[in-house]
This record gives sequence, structure tokens and C-alpha cells, in this order.
Amino acid sequence: MLGGEKGGPRLQTQAAVLWEPGTKWEVDAIELDPPGDEEVLVRLVASGLCHSDEHFMTGDVPFFGPMIGGHEGAGVIEEVGPGVTSLAPGDHVVTSFLPPCGRCPSCLGGLQNLCDMGMYIADGWQVMDKTARHHARGQDLRIFCMLGAFAEHTVGHGRSFVKIDDDLPLDRACLVACGVSTGWGSAVHRAQVQPGEDVAIIGAGGVGCAAIQGARLAGARRIFAIDPVEFKRQQAGLFGATHVAASIDDAFPLIQELTRGRMCHRIICTMSVGHGELMASIMALAAKRGRVVVTNVHPWTETQVTMSMLDLLTMEKELVGSIFGSSNPGVDVSRLLDLYRDGLLDLDSMVTRTYPLGRINEGFQDMREGRNIRGVLVFD
Repeated sequence: MLGGEKGGPRLQTQAAVLWEPGTKWEVDAIELDPPGDEEVLVRLVASGLCHSDEHFMTGDVPFFGPMIGGHEGAGVIEEVGPGVTSLAPGDHVVTSFLPPCGRCPSCLGGLQNLCDMGMYIADGWQVMDKTARHHARGQDLRIFCMLGAFAEHTVGHGRSFVKIDDDLPLDRACLVACGVSTGWGSAVHRAQVQPGEDVAIIGAGGVGCAAIQGARLAGARRIFAIDPVEFKRQQAGLFGATHVAASIDDAFPLIQELTRGRMCHRIICTMSVGHGELMASIMALAAKRGRVVVTNVHPWTETQVTMSMLDLLTMEKELVGSIFGSSNPGVDVSRLLDLYRDGLLDLDSMVTRTYPLGRINEGFQDMREGRNIRGVLVFD
């Protein structure tokens, strides 16, 4: 233990750090300052491997400096800082993709995913004072989504953690922190799937399979899962897909035939990375007044999108975005875990493999090669 800068000794722990874009995650010994005002210290038990972290490695989103990844975590509160009243040591929690302030117009309107605090996600510093609590190799470390869940311990704002029931398995509960809430919310909140509608999900990984489950629970009649990986197409049926296709081009005649040319009421894009040149063919899958929801990340440098604006106009189609599934963590985390408890939401089948922290790069490689619906880091 070393003398800390935040009023106490630093905790020695381990984390997966991305030191440079285009490199691998390195598991390093790190030092954690004690929690400051309104902050908590969390011992992580599990953390999902999400494409959002991968985007920093590939350059699809900007990289600002050495960063601890991970935002889909679950663990146990070990210490609370001054001013924390809603959490206590021993509480089981899942992470929230940002610490909603509860005061801005978005939060007051029930749109916590659009909270003004979101402007600080890319900074990677603590939201209260814009400094670091995580350190390694003599440097301050940023943390993804102000969380840094690829670590045995982390410090973050109390609002970045949602209390859950103690009996829920944390290696399953972690999925609702991002992937499941993003996919399910894309179907239920943003696409607003209605009973009897036809839905196409483009990309059947963790987010896509959660979107399939959301569409099923919302009462969709037919659910078309589109993915080039055979394993994912096979798994999609477990979650409620009624039909599968290997590509958007293959899906078009299938959907056209089964819907008698009317096409799908809702299209949800959950690919690993979206590309603007695909939007014309994606929009072609949509029915009159159909809604296309873009949930997957597009490269931050992409500015060109190819699609028929006449088709958009004359068919009254909609193209909308969705960040974090338009979800409200304060409400949706418990709602999704209740559905899991009642057997209506399948989290168990979504976890294909688990990995110790030291095998994080193997987990990401399995994700890239389509071997997992979701890989999960499990910490001792």
C-alpha cells in the first residue's frame, strides 16, 4: 500500500489496460485512490466483453490515452465515500453506462441514456472533479464510461452503480449493464415493436440476441435474424428468432415472400460495426412507415451514407438512432432481472464462455471470430 492522494492509502489491484490503440489489452498492477465525495469502491465479480470496448482498439471511436476498459460489470460495494446514501458496503450492484444526474431535462423526461453527464464519457475521468483514481506505471489512467470494469476493483460515482438483489448471479446480472439493456431497449423502447409485427435484427451477437428477446417479449409475429456466422444463426433460434439469413441480400427475398411484399415493420441494426453504404439495402427491408433503428456504432470518421431519400419520403419510413437501447438504468436493470428471475429473459444461454482476467485477449478474439454470443470475464 502506498500513500494515496485522496486522503488514504492506495489499493493495489489488477486491471486490463489499453495503452495504445491497435494494441492488445495488458493486464497490469494498478493503484486505486480511495473513493472521494459521492464515490464508491467496488470489487468486481464479472464483466462482459462488449464490442464498445473493441472500438477503441480498432479506431472506430477516438482514443485519448491509457484506459482501463470495461463497462458491463457486476460486483459488490466495499467502501463508500462522503455523501453516498443510496449504497452501502456489501450491496450487490451492476454498472450503469453513465452516472445519470437526475436533474437535466433528459433525466427528468425519463431519458437517462441521454443525460448531460454523457458529455464526459469520452474523457474517462471521475465526473465530480475530472481527475483520476486509477494509476499505473506512474501515469493516471482513464476509465471507459467512467467505470473501468475490466478490473478486480474500481472506483466510480455512486450513480454509476445500480443495487440489485443479493441472490442474483453476478456473472449473469452483468449483462444487463449494457448488452442486454441495449438490445432489449432497442426493440422495446426505440423500435417500439408491437404485437403481430414483423421484425428483422441485423447482427445476432450479444446485443442482437437481446433485441430478439425484446421483440419476442413485445409480441412480434416473425423475427428474422441476419448474421453471416452460422453459430450465431443457430443460437438466434434459442432466443426467439423464427427465421434466419446469412446476409441482408439473402434476407430480402425471404422477407419479401413471407410478408407478401410488405416487408418488416421494424429493423434493428446490431452489427459489430455499421457502414453507411449498407443503409440503402437495410432501408429496403422496411415496410411502409417502417422504422429502422441504428444501435451499432459507425466509425466516427464516416460521413457518407448511401440510401434512397425518395424511398424514405414516399414510403414514410423512419431512420432513428438509439444509444444504450434508449434505456433508463434506474428502472430497466431491475425490470430485466425480474424477467430473468421469472424465466422470461434468457441470460444463461447468452453467456457462451467465461474467462479469467489474464485471458481477456482470448475472449476478444473469440468475439471477433464469432464464437461467442457473449464472453464474460470472471474475477477471483
